[in-house]
Amino acid sequence: MTLLANTTGVVMGVANKRSIAWGIAQALSAAGMRLAFTYQGERLRGNVEELAGTLPGSLVLPCDVTSDAEIAAVFESVGREFGRLDTLVHSLAYAPREELEGEFVGSSREGFRTAHDISSYSLIAVTRAALPLLEASGAGSVIAMTYYGSEKVTGNYNVMGVAKASLEAGVRYLAANLGPRGVRVNAISAGAVNTLAGRGVRGFTTMLNHYAEHAPLRRNVELREIGDTAVFLASSMSSAITGEVLFVDCGYNIMGV
Repeated sequence: MTLLANTTGVVMGVANKRSIAWGIAQALSAAGMRLAFTYQGERLRGNVEELAGTLPGSLVLPCDVTSDAEIAAVFESVGREFGRLDTLVHSLAYAPREELEGEFVGSSREGFRTAHDISSYSLIAVTRAALPLLEASGAGSVIAMTYYGSEKVTGNYNVMGVAKASLEAGVRYLAANLGPRGVRVNAISAGAVNTLAGRGVRGFTTMLNHYAEHAPLRRNVELREIGDTAVFLASSMSSAITGEVLFVDCGYNIMGV
Protein backbone atom coordinates (compact mmCIF):
# COMPACT_ATOMS: atom_id res chain seq x y z
CA MET A 1 0.00 0.00 0.00
CA THR A 2 1.53 3.34 -1.06
CA LEU A 3 -1.31 5.76 -0.33
CA LEU A 4 1.13 7.99 1.58
CA ALA A 5 4.21 7.43 -0.58
CA ASN A 6 6.77 10.26 -0.45
CA THR A 7 5.12 11.87 2.58
CA THR A 8 6.57 12.66 5.99
CA GLY A 9 5.20 12.68 9.50
CA VAL A 10 6.03 13.27 13.15
CA VAL A 11 4.53 10.95 15.76
CA MET A 12 4.59 12.18 19.36
CA GLY A 13 3.65 9.88 22.22
CA VAL A 14 5.07 6.41 21.56
CA ALA A 15 5.88 4.71 24.87
CA ASN A 16 5.98 1.02 23.91
CA LYS A 17 4.63 -1.43 21.35
CA ARG A 18 1.12 -1.26 22.88
CA SER A 19 0.87 2.53 22.47
CA ILE A 20 -1.86 3.92 20.27
CA ALA A 21 0.83 6.17 18.81
CA TRP A 22 2.83 3.10 17.78
CA GLY A 23 -0.19 1.51 16.13
CA ILE A 24 -0.66 4.72 14.17
CA ALA A 25 3.03 4.89 13.28
CA GLN A 26 3.01 1.35 11.91
CA ALA A 27 -0.02 2.10 9.73
CA LEU A 28 1.44 5.37 8.41
CA SER A 29 4.75 3.71 7.63
CA ALA A 30 3.05 0.78 5.88
CA ALA A 31 1.23 3.31 3.71
CA GLY A 32 4.56 4.82 2.64
CA MET A 33 5.18 7.67 5.09
CA ARG A 34 8.64 8.42 6.48
CA LEU A 35 8.46 9.20 10.18
CA ALA A 36 10.16 11.09 12.97
CA PHE A 37 9.45 10.15 16.59
CA THR A 38 9.80 12.10 19.80
CA TYR A 39 10.36 10.81 23.31
CA GLN A 40 10.16 12.46 26.71
CA GLY A 41 13.03 11.61 29.05
CA GLU A 42 15.75 9.00 28.99
CA ARG A 43 13.45 6.37 30.50
CA LEU A 44 11.53 6.11 27.22
CA ARG A 45 14.40 6.72 24.83
CA GLY A 46 15.46 3.09 24.46
CA ASN A 47 11.92 1.87 23.77
CA VAL A 48 11.28 4.51 21.13
CA GLU A 49 14.65 4.02 19.42
CA GLU A 50 14.14 0.25 19.29
CA LEU A 51 10.67 0.55 17.77
CA ALA A 52 11.60 3.34 15.36
CA GLY A 53 14.54 1.23 14.19
CA THR A 54 12.08 -1.26 12.69
CA LEU A 55 10.73 1.41 10.31
CA PRO A 56 13.08 2.49 7.51
CA GLY A 57 14.45 6.04 7.53
CA SER A 58 13.04 6.99 10.92
CA LEU A 59 14.32 9.92 12.96
CA VAL A 60 14.21 9.95 16.79
CA LEU A 61 14.34 13.20 18.75
CA PRO A 62 13.94 14.21 22.42
CA CYS A 63 11.03 16.49 23.28
CA ASP A 64 9.56 17.65 26.56
CA VAL A 65 6.39 19.43 25.43
CA THR A 66 6.44 21.70 28.48
CA SER A 67 9.55 23.32 26.94
CA ASP A 68 9.06 25.61 23.95
CA ALA A 69 12.80 25.42 23.27
CA GLU A 70 12.71 21.63 22.95
CA ILE A 71 9.62 21.78 20.73
CA ALA A 72 11.35 24.30 18.46
CA ALA A 73 14.47 22.13 18.29
CA VAL A 74 12.42 19.12 17.16
CA PHE A 75 10.90 20.88 14.20
CA GLU A 76 14.18 22.54 13.25
CA SER A 77 15.67 19.04 13.01
CA VAL A 78 12.65 17.75 11.10
CA GLY A 79 12.92 20.67 8.71
CA ARG A 80 16.58 19.98 8.01
CA GLU A 81 15.95 16.26 7.50
CA PHE A 82 12.57 16.22 5.75
CA GLY A 83 12.22 19.69 4.24
CA ARG A 84 8.47 19.66 4.81
CA LEU A 85 5.89 17.92 7.00
CA ASP A 86 2.69 16.26 5.80
CA THR A 87 1.33 14.88 9.07
CA LEU A 88 1.70 15.62 12.78
CA VAL A 89 0.33 13.07 15.25
CA HIS A 90 -0.22 14.32 18.81
CA SER A 91 -0.81 11.36 21.12
CA LEU A 92 0.20 12.96 24.41
CA ALA A 93 -1.65 13.10 27.71
CA TYR A 94 -0.67 13.14 31.36
CA ALA A 95 -2.12 13.90 34.76
CA PRO A 96 -0.64 12.98 38.16
CA ARG A 97 -2.05 9.61 39.22
CA GLU A 98 -3.62 11.03 42.37
CA GLU A 99 -5.73 13.37 40.19
CA LEU A 100 -7.38 10.34 38.56
CA GLU A 101 -8.65 8.99 41.85
CA GLY A 102 -11.04 10.23 44.48
CA GLU A 103 -13.49 13.09 44.06
CA PHE A 104 -13.20 15.51 41.15
CA VAL A 105 -13.99 18.38 43.52
CA GLY A 106 -10.70 17.59 45.24
CA SER A 107 -8.63 18.26 42.10
CA SER A 108 -5.55 20.28 42.94
CA ARG A 109 -4.68 23.51 41.17
CA GLU A 110 -1.27 22.12 40.16
CA GLY A 111 -2.66 18.80 38.97
CA PHE A 112 -5.28 20.58 36.88
CA ARG A 113 -2.64 22.87 35.38
CA THR A 114 -0.33 19.98 34.57
CA ALA A 115 -3.06 17.95 32.89
CA HIS A 116 -4.07 20.86 30.68
CA ASP A 117 -0.52 21.93 29.86
CA ILE A 118 0.61 18.51 28.65
CA SER A 119 -2.68 17.07 27.36
CA SER A 120 -4.20 20.15 25.72
CA TYR A 121 -1.95 23.19 25.37
CA SER A 122 0.86 21.09 23.92
CA LEU A 123 -1.26 20.52 20.79
CA ILE A 124 -1.24 24.26 20.16
CA ALA A 125 2.47 24.55 20.93
CA VAL A 126 3.63 21.74 18.64
CA THR A 127 1.27 22.74 15.83
CA ARG A 128 2.60 26.31 15.95
CA ALA A 129 6.20 25.07 15.74
CA ALA A 130 5.34 22.66 12.92
CA LEU A 131 3.24 25.14 10.95
CA PRO A 132 5.87 26.36 8.44
CA LEU A 133 6.66 22.74 7.54
CA LEU A 134 2.97 21.78 7.34
CA GLU A 135 2.30 24.74 5.04
CA ALA A 136 5.25 23.73 2.87
CA SER A 137 3.54 20.39 2.19
CA GLY A 138 0.56 22.18 0.66
CA ALA A 139 -1.95 20.03 2.54
CA GLY A 140 -0.82 19.38 6.10
CA SER A 141 -2.79 17.19 8.51
CA VAL A 142 -2.69 17.37 12.31
CA ILE A 143 -4.17 14.42 14.21
CA ALA A 144 -4.81 14.46 17.96
CA MET A 145 -5.95 11.62 20.21
CA THR A 146 -8.91 12.04 22.53
CA TYR A 147 -11.38 9.91 24.50
CA TYR A 148 -15.13 9.77 25.23
CA GLY A 149 -14.46 10.91 28.80
CA SER A 150 -14.36 14.42 27.32
CA GLU A 151 -18.13 14.26 26.70
CA LYS A 152 -19.46 11.93 29.39
CA VAL A 153 -18.34 11.44 32.96
CA THR A 154 -16.02 8.43 33.21
CA GLY A 155 -15.04 6.96 36.55
CA ASN A 156 -11.49 7.70 37.73
CA TYR A 157 -10.83 10.04 34.78
CA ASN A 158 -11.47 13.37 36.54
CA VAL A 159 -9.16 16.18 35.37
CA MET A 160 -8.14 14.20 32.30
CA GLY A 161 -11.73 14.27 31.06
CA VAL A 162 -11.77 18.05 31.36
CA ALA A 163 -8.36 18.29 29.68
CA LYS A 164 -9.60 16.16 26.76
CA ALA A 165 -12.63 18.45 26.41
CA SER A 166 -10.18 21.34 26.19
CA LEU A 167 -8.14 19.44 23.61
CA GLU A 168 -11.20 18.89 21.43
CA ALA A 169 -12.11 22.57 21.60
CA GLY A 170 -8.53 23.32 20.62
CA VAL A 171 -8.89 21.04 17.58
CA ARG A 172 -11.87 23.08 16.40
CA TYR A 173 -10.22 26.45 16.95
CA LEU A 174 -7.00 25.34 15.27
CA ALA A 175 -8.97 23.95 12.34
CA ALA A 176 -10.76 27.27 11.84
CA ASN A 177 -7.52 29.22 12.25
CA LEU A 178 -5.36 27.09 9.95
CA GLY A 179 -7.86 26.04 7.30
CA PRO A 180 -7.07 29.07 5.10
CA ARG A 181 -3.42 27.92 5.17
CA GLY A 182 -4.32 24.47 3.88
CA VAL A 183 -3.77 22.71 7.21
CA ARG A 184 -6.45 20.36 8.55
CA VAL A 185 -6.80 19.48 12.26
CA ASN A 186 -8.84 16.52 13.52
CA ALA A 187 -9.03 14.17 16.49
CA ILE A 188 -9.57 10.44 16.84
CA SER A 189 -11.62 9.37 19.85
CA ALA A 190 -10.54 5.79 20.41
CA GLY A 191 -12.37 3.31 22.57
CA ALA A 192 -10.73 1.58 25.52
CA VAL A 193 -7.34 0.15 24.52
CA ASN A 194 -4.95 -1.77 26.77
CA THR A 195 -2.15 0.80 26.82
CA LEU A 196 0.29 2.02 29.48
CA ALA A 197 -1.82 5.16 29.91
CA GLY A 198 -5.04 3.17 30.12
CA ARG A 199 -3.69 0.92 32.84
CA GLY A 200 -3.06 4.04 34.90
CA VAL A 201 -6.82 4.43 35.34
CA ARG A 202 -8.16 2.47 38.30
CA GLY A 203 -10.71 -0.16 37.23
CA PHE A 204 -9.47 -0.17 33.64
CA THR A 205 -9.90 -3.93 33.17
CA THR A 206 -13.53 -3.60 34.20
CA MET A 207 -13.88 -0.78 31.67
CA LEU A 208 -12.44 -2.94 28.88
CA ASN A 209 -14.94 -5.69 29.64
CA HIS A 210 -17.81 -3.20 29.78
CA TYR A 211 -16.94 -1.76 26.36
CA ALA A 212 -16.76 -5.23 24.80
CA GLU A 213 -20.13 -6.17 26.28
CA HIS A 214 -22.03 -2.99 25.33
CA ALA A 215 -20.49 -1.67 22.09
CA PRO A 216 -22.63 -2.48 19.02
CA LEU A 217 -19.80 -4.60 17.57
CA ARG A 218 -19.46 -6.45 20.92
CA ARG A 219 -15.70 -6.08 21.08
CA ASN A 220 -12.96 -3.58 21.77
CA VAL A 221 -11.21 -1.57 19.09
CA GLU A 222 -7.84 -2.80 17.82
CA LEU A 223 -4.73 -0.68 17.37
CA ARG A 224 -4.76 -1.54 13.67
CA GLU A 225 -8.17 0.08 13.29
CA ILE A 226 -7.04 3.28 14.96
CA GLY A 227 -3.97 3.28 12.71
CA ASP A 228 -6.14 2.85 9.61
CA THR A 229 -8.21 5.87 10.64
CA ALA A 230 -5.03 7.93 11.00
CA VAL A 231 -3.97 6.91 7.49
CA PHE A 232 -7.35 8.14 6.23
CA LEU A 233 -6.96 11.48 8.03
CA ALA A 234 -3.40 11.86 6.74
CA SER A 235 -4.40 11.16 3.15
CA SER A 236 -6.18 13.10 0.43
CA MET A 237 -9.23 10.88 1.00
CA SER A 238 -10.12 13.15 3.95
CA SER A 239 -9.24 16.42 2.22
CA ALA A 240 -12.60 18.05 3.11
CA ILE A 241 -12.61 16.96 6.76
CA THR A 242 -11.31 19.28 9.46
CA GLY A 243 -12.24 20.26 13.01
CA GLU A 244 -13.86 16.88 13.62
CA VAL A 245 -13.70 14.20 16.31
CA LEU A 246 -13.94 10.75 14.70
CA PHE A 247 -15.05 7.97 17.03
CA VAL A 248 -13.22 4.67 16.52
CA ASP A 249 -14.73 2.69 19.38
CA CYS A 250 -16.82 -0.10 17.82
CA GLY A 251 -19.83 2.19 18.19
CA TYR A 252 -19.80 2.45 21.99
CA ASN A 253 -20.41 6.23 21.96
CA ILE A 254 -23.86 5.89 20.35
CA MET A 255 -25.29 3.75 23.15
CA GLY A 256 -27.62 5.01 25.86
CA VAL A 257 -28.89 3.05 28.83
